[in-house]
Amino acid sequence: MTIRVLLADDQALIRAGFRVLVDSEPDLEVVGEAADGLEALHLLRTTRADVVLMDIRMPGLDGLEATRRITADEGLAGVKVLVVTTFEIDEYVAQALHAGASGFLGKGVDPAELQAAIRTVAQGDALLSPKATRALIGRFLAQRTTGPIAPERLDPLTQREREVVALAAHGMSNDEIALKLFVSPLTVKTHVNRAMTKLQARDRAQLVVVAYQTGLVRS
Repeated sequence: MTIRVLLADDQALIRAGFRVLVDSEPDLEVVGEAADGLEALHLLRTTRADVVLMDIRMPGLDGLEATRRITADEGLAGVKVLVVTTFEIDEYVAQALHAGASGFLGKGVDPAELQAAIRTVAQGDALLSPKATRALIGRFLAQRTTGPIAPERLDPLTQREREVVALAAHGMSNDEIALKLFVSPLTVKTHVNRAMTKLQARDRAQLVVVAYQTGLVRS
């Protein structure tokens, strides 16, 4: 299945470079380009993209606010946002996650990393660049915007699901969690999916937010 990608960046040269990288892969396709957040929102409703490569600093509606509107729109529930920016700063990482982004990368990533990142978020996994460390995520998620979430939010989870969510919030992949818990990666994926359903998390990145804000995981 081809992953449909929308490019949102105010620099035409950057968009052109991303288009070449995306369209060079047989399973990836650019279906639209936007120079600001409002244009991105409009195009999403006509292109039905799966993933948006979203810049943060754009004129008018910036990437963070555009991400918030995308993730709050039930009609765009299947869209994943991958923030790609030159401003790889702690504060932006936290804001991007709070806004509902599924991933965060600096524009200095290798082409293969970017292509892999699109596939990762398209399948519902979270992705953060190496600079977006576990400690800073925990610190800023604990401090910003909506504040803490009552621990009772986790009550629907089984003990095993809590364990899997905590390990996922520490940045472990399904394969790594499976090795640690002596189960199969498919079993881990099942636990993650059930936890997302119970916690009404749109993807793995939102599980990270909930894990920190409920105190299940601390930096």
